[in-house]
Amino acid sequence: MAGIGLFRIFDPKVRRHLISDEGEVVIDEVRHHWVVFTVPMLEVILAAALLLTMATTAIGGQPVLLAIVLVLLAHAFWQFLTQHRDRFVVTNMRVMRIRGVFSQTVATTPIARVLDITLQKPIIGRMLGYGHFVFESAAQDQGFREIKWVSRPDDRDLTIQRVIQRTGLRASASVDVVQGDEDSDDDGTGPIGMDSAQEVGAYAPVTATTKQPPQPSPPPSSSSGAKSIFNSERGNWTDND
Repeated sequence: MAGIGLFRIFDPKVRRHLISDEGEVVIDEVRHHWVVFTVPMLEVILAAALLLTMATTAIGGQPVLLAIVLVLLAHAFWQFLTQHRDRFVVTNMRVMRIRGVFSQTVATTPIARVLDITLQKPIIGRMLGYGHFVFESAAQDQGFREIKWVSRPDDRDLTIQRVIQRTGLRASASVDVVQGDEDSDDDGTGPIGMDSAQEVGAYAPVTATTKQPPQPSPPPSSSSGAKSIFNSERGNWTDND
């Protein structure tokens, strides 16, 4: 319980950056894989070994060893904070990256601006379950170029792809809403119950300002026993008798 409370104290508080009144919710909050804490943990183990050596043996230079222990612990704690507070957040509207210990940096971009995603999984990453994301978007200078040490990369990749797909479908469907179109077939052209051919005719520009001269009727066929293969009244093809 104490460890959970310690994590909450240093949590970057992602939800305070959401646009709650617009219905923004967190889809996925990506923390770094546990492998990034390997070096800080090794430093803590080394510091503990030095302290144990100082306590059990009478060796010289204890002030120097104590200084080394303090440096190791301080560096390990700083690395822990830096990695713990670096978050990549996917919402139903945006992607965000929040990082920083004392001074915080929050970079955001709309989810629709994410163009391509490359998932890199090294051999060790495939064994331990982490990967690196490389984003191709208009926000590369804001810290979205590379998102490293992502745990469960395959699941995270599918989640981002689903959000991008759903955002694109909502954007295309919103064209009807903006234009006052309530078409159930959602093709963005006409009201409910009107098919595509009727919609095109209904919304075609009116050019009947000048009357068209009547077309002369076709001359009668020389053969009274045969029908014309083209019936101009019905507009389709017929066979001979």
